[in-house]
Amino acid sequence: MTMTYPSVNIGKIAKVKGGKRLPLGSDFSAEETDHPYIRARDIRNGIIKLEAPVYINEKVFEKIKRYTVQANDVCIVIVGANVGDVGMVPLSLNGANLTENAVKLTELDGCDPFYLKYSLLTEEPQQEMKLFAGGAAQPKLGIYKVNDIKIPLPKLSGQRKIASILSAYDDLIENNNRRIKILEEMAQAIYKKWFVNFRFPGHEKVKMVKSKLGMIPEGWEGKSIGEILSYHIGGGWGKEALDDKHIVSAYVIRGTDIPNARYGAIANVPFRVHTESNLNSRLLVHGDIVFEVSGGSKDQPVGRALLMNERVLGQFKDKVMCASFCKLLRPDKKLILAEMLYLHLLEIYENRQIMKYQVQSTGITNFKFEHFLENETVIVPQRKIQDKFAEIVLPMLEHVQILGGKNANLRQTRDLLLPKLISGEVEVEKMDIQGMEASQ
Repeated sequence: MTMTYPSVNIGKIAKVKGGKRLPLGSDFSAEETDHPYIRARDIRNGIIKLEAPVYINEKVFEKIKRYTVQANDVCIVIVGANVGDVGMVPLSLNGANLTENAVKLTELDGCDPFYLKYSLLTEEPQQEMKLFAGGAAQPKLGIYKVNDIKIPLPKLSGQRKIASILSAYDDLIENNNRRIKILEEMAQAIYKKWFVNFRFPGHEKVKMVKSKLGMIPEGWEGKSIGEILSYHIGGGWGKEALDDKHIVSAYVIRGTDIPNARYGAIANVPFRVHTESNLNSRLLVHGDIVFEVSGGSKDQPVGRALLMNERVLGQFKDKVMCASFCKLLRPDKKLILAEMLYLHLLEIYENRQIMKYQVQSTGITNFKFEHFLENETVIVPQRKIQDKFAEIVLPMLEHVQILGGKNANLRQTRDLLLPKLISGEVEVEKMDIQGMEASQ
């Protein structure tokens, strides 16, 4: 039997308070401080995560110190393209400053903060927020309108059971994310140790010789990116609907899809139609690398990379290509493992060496791709060293994909349950979250 929960306005159960922009003439700190600053871009999908953290100094903080958040406050983006995005403040951001483009819901009365977060992610509140913010070139959701947003409100005990069920999925996802991060860091550390610091197994017995890269192990080579690729080509975009020329379908991976696609989250990858010639020349296969060459921002350089292996390709139900602002890179298997080039690209992105190939134009960061092909040099060790590396690192990268696939399944199940629990379609008393751990 479907339960019907009474609806209540947000303003009846929470205080809605705005954030604060930086004072005129102020800027973010060039160094990390005790005062992180939460921007609208950091608030997504129920969480607040600083992918590219920014900070303010003590002087600026003193001027806006009243506009901070506390752990478990629920924040809503009220300005910009992602109006309505919701996130809960983690303990690590307790006391952080909040942008003027978001509000916080605090001092809750009769409402569990975790339940509030999940309820705001359901379709009806999301539609209300988009509707209230419409009618302008720059969508804006006023604080008084946030007060009028309605959510279903079961008894507090029911709220906590719903939140517990949904949080169990999120906890498993976060646990897998931590394991993924550890595996990726291990793979990166081994790559750096062997091929940057030259501390590979048996290095003590190998003579070092001069090269254009400096001293490198004898028998190794330094080759440009262009020299180790057997093929490369720009991506495409295709069209939404079939016509006389656009008759074949394929998913199109954009730069913005790369971070999630690494871990099997491909729900937002567009599915479009293409000409046969465009798709055939750009069809992604095992061992290819999708490389971002346009987009980015001040805090996020272009150059993100995605390694296409059988597990990634297997997530899609049709053919796959990369989008116009990306390049398909196909390493020459006779020269180098695709995983080695991929880890090299990750290394120069993390240490920001990739920045030297970027150029700012009309607000969009572009990439000097030809210059990159000619001038970015990769160490190519002897095949026996590459094979040893593969024995150790490939299982790590494979396990990252396995964990990513598990997370994709957990998200799908959680997203199916979310509206059913909040609406009362599924009675919480009948839900049992025991055994979820065992499924992992």
